[in-house]
Amino acid sequence: MARIAAVAVAALTVLAACSTGAPQRQGGSPVGHDGRPTVTVVVTPSPVAVPPTTITSPQAGRTVDPITPVTVTAAGGSLLDVVMRNPEGTVVTGAMADDGARWQTTEPLGYSKTYSITATAVNAAGRQTTTNMSVSTVTPGNMTMPYLNTEYGTPIANGGTYGVGMVVVVHFDEPIPDRAAAERLLQVTTTPAQAGSWYWLDSQNLHWRPENYYQPGTQVTVKANVYGQDLGNGLYGQSDEGVSFTIGRKQVTVADDTVAGPGRIKVYDQAGNVVRTMNTAMGRHGGTTVNGAYINFYTLNGSYTVLGHENPASMCSDSYGLPANAPGGYACENIPWATKISVDGIYLHELDTTLYAQSHGLDVSHGCLNLNRADAQWFFQNSLVGDPVVVKGAPGAPNVQVWQGGDWSLPWDQWLAGSALH
Repeated sequence: MARIAAVAVAALTVLAACSTGAPQRQGGSPVGHDGRPTVTVVVTPSPVAVPPTTITSPQAGRTVDPITPVTVTAAGGSLLDVVMRNPEGTVVTGAMADDGARWQTTEPLGYSKTYSITATAVNAAGRQTTTNMSVSTVTPGNMTMPYLNTEYGTPIANGGTYGVGMVVVVHFDEPIPDRAAAERLLQVTTTPAQAGSWYWLDSQNLHWRPENYYQPGTQVTVKANVYGQDLGNGLYGQSDEGVSFTIGRKQVTVADDTVAGPGRIKVYDQAGNVVRTMNTAMGRHGGTTVNGAYINFYTLNGSYTVLGHENPASMCSDSYGLPANAPGGYACENIPWATKISVDGIYLHELDTTLYAQSHGLDVSHGCLNLNRADAQWFFQNSLVGDPVVVKGAPGAPNVQVWQGGDWSLPWDQWLAGSALH
């Protein structure tokens, strides 16, 4: 019993060492107010466990489009590092939020690829967590490329200068199943702002023009943001394309085939002043039938624009279905100073063999506007692609169609009806 009591006293003495401020009796043992020894119990709480950080990505394990940013987030901590690599091992660029809660890609991905992601995060207790994930991108059924062209089919020159009637053409090299989806991805910005709209010529070509001629000096930017976008039935855009150009001075040419005589072409400047008057012989009235197909010789009535310049242009009647050996046909000739105004081959060009007809206002051509050398050269050198050319057709002359270059001949309400979004 004496041994047990000694152990008990020793235990009380150790515990007492953790106590302060209590009365002491001789020997250092604490005592209560009644003189009896007291015992103080100290309880140390167990540390609270901090859960590890959870790293997630909503795209992980999924097939995604290549343009929506891939995101990685950390819950219960912050991201230290995220590395995303393509199948070739190249690192994809990304940006981390200041608080480390989120990381996302800052560049588009490629089609038909699987990307690896290694993300490391740390929680409040300093514990690090690393997670590996993967993301795959869609495999297109087919792809289409947008080309930003003039109506002549040539690329719009970036930084170029065009006339006030310039028509923007987007040509897709595949038929577009979802025209509305494609049209939403096409953007034309004009400064100063001028309202305009797209017109679908067919399933691969659409044209844009403003309601009225551009203001001189307008800056125009065209963007086709189709990459990564489904244009219907698994057809995806191959690449984004863009171009910017400037609208130059205003020059409008009017050719009047409703009257005879000299001076039937007048060129007007921005102020409406006549800067040049020219004689011309236009298309003979009527046409002919070859193998059941009617070939028109009239110069078509309506509003055109300058499409291009050729010096010389090779012209053959075979090109529009009239054999060279047929009545009125002709073999290929190189015609100088030729300014093209219609897709199917109407030009203002030099032809000195019709000078008499030009000076008397007689119509003897197959549809072109014949000029003398000086006038043909002047018009060639002083016209811009996109300059309006208005033909007041002879009685009975058919109207020029949009596909021929007659975009400005179409009333605005009909133009709007050609959009997939109206």
